[in-house]
Amino acid sequence: MAEAALPELAAVPWRAPVDARWLRRWGRLWTLQTVAFVVPFTLAGIVLIALEPLAVPVALASFAHGWVIPELHAFRGSNTIRPPRGPRNEKAEPVAQGFLGDLLGHEERELQRESGLAMERGELGVWLLGEAGAVLAANGGKRVHCFCVGTAERDLPPSDRIAHLLLALRTDEIGFATVANHAFSGAPWRLRRRIRKEQRPALDAAVKGAARRSRAVTRAGGEPGDQHAGPDGPRR
Repeated sequence: MAEAALPELAAVPWRAPVDARWLRRWGRLWTLQTVAFVVPFTLAGIVLIALEPLAVPVALASFAHGWVIPELHAFRGSNTIRPPRGPRNEKAEPVAQGFLGDLLGHEERELQRESGLAMERGELGVWLLGEAGAVLAANGGKRVHCFCVGTAERDLPPSDRIAHLLLALRTDEIGFATVANHAFSGAPWRLRRRIRKEQRPALDAAVKGAARRSRAVTRAGGEPGDQHAGPDGPRR
């Protein structure tokens, strides 16, 4: 690991580093899993209708299963950036918001205040950080990965929780993704349907940023996820 590796990595020594290759491989596995759910239920419904037209209600139930299961996966992904329930220490939030604002650029600061999500460009793509999780727009914005990750201190105000995650991400992006628990991978539109309305502009901005970065890296002759990120690369 790098010198600035996160100490939390010591708690998960069995995990392989989550790099661009790992994300692409895991994305393909999620696609295969989705196909494995959708295709059998869809084919079963078609066969039922072909054999017995009166079995249409049963066929519709089969189609519904093929649709609902992937939607439940996307809903699980959306939970990673949903504000957690419980004490939020709102009295300390104004100060925490000011500290978080100092860590962000002007565009990212305004986006965070409107959506509750902090956007950060990294080597792996464009991140959106919430209070207890993160979303990564990767593969040129064609795929998102959702991660569950949070701070151990439960009494922190919301902005402090995000600031902790942001600093950890800037310290060691690969380590951050490795420590976090991967919850979902899929097309951005699947996640967008399930997140809060005020969070959607942040997701759209992350997807567009990942697409711009991918084009820039491609023009430079590299591959998205390489250490040289191009003009839209990570800010430190």
